[in-house]
Amino acid sequence: MPIDHVKWAEYLIAGVDERRELQAITKQVDELSIDDAYAIQAALLEIQLGRGDKLAGAKLGLTSSAKQEQMGVSEPVYGWVPASSVLADGVSVELTELIHPRCEPEFVFILGESLAGPGVTVADVFDATDKIVGGIEVIDSRYEAFSFTLADVIADNTSAARVAIGSEGIKPGEADLTTLGCVFEVDGVVTGTATGAALLGDPAACVAMLANHLGKYGQQLEAGWLVMAGAATDARPLLDGTVATARYSHLGSVSIAGKT
Repeated sequence: MPIDHVKWAEYLIAGVDERRELQAITKQVDELSIDDAYAIQAALLEIQLGRGDKLAGAKLGLTSSAKQEQMGVSEPVYGWVPASSVLADGVSVELTELIHPRCEPEFVFILGESLAGPGVTVADVFDATDKIVGGIEVIDSRYEAFSFTLADVIADNTSAARVAIGSEGIKPGEADLTTLGCVFEVDGVVTGTATGAALLGDPAACVAMLANHLGKYGQQLEAGWLVMAGAATDARPLLDGTVATARYSHLGSVSIAGKT
């Protein structure tokens, strides 16, 4: 039986609206292909845009071995960044709007020019990038117990919820992104350290992968967008009073706090 993409998109947005955990889609259908999952994701985005939201960028998820092991999957996923989800450095994240949020550090590319696949290379990414900044993403899977398959998380827009963007940054070529370091602290305790190489060898290569993925669907990364290359460490729960800080070499630091 064909998958009703709009039906499942409405199912997922209801979880967001009602702040309610949902049973994974793969537990309710005979088979959910990756293509169907991305079609559900597209329908979910259409609902959000239909409500007046805008697109601020795109993102990759599960681009580090740490994240893939944590979530039990073996390949990256791709999703979207609605403008309503973008926060400034140092803000408090309203937890009453989320289900079971977790936070993780991000390498973020701010594009000055568009990138259209196929055939996008790391050099192309550097040419199109205005600057690279640090960030902290708040992910919030809509599924019960934060448990899902690869297809489930794709349909759920890669668990996207919020992202805080740092103000400091570097131009492409000003530092080696593969050795650029990140230390993630939660309530003053270091919970993870990594370099850019943790993201499939090179964060810029991740952005190229995303551009080439979108090219298959006739889409592109637009000038002015932010592109989240992925988290270098595993995610940590964001609770009331929790303060999370990502400290980057060359990119300064970014902090958020959870509040109810």
